[in-house]
Amino acid sequence: MAQPTPRFGFVAFAESWNGRLAMLGFVIGLGTELLTGQTIAAQLGLG
Repeated sequence: MAQPTPRFGFVAFAESWNGRLAMLGFVIGLGTELLTGQTIAAQLGLG
């Protein structure tokens, strides 16, 4: 019986999802910045 491919750790599957979620977060941050007029740092209370 074949071993299932791992889905955690530094494998291609996990890295693909990490990249997708990072891009999604970046786009959401930019959209929020455009709508509110505040920088991302200001929204987080850092600036």
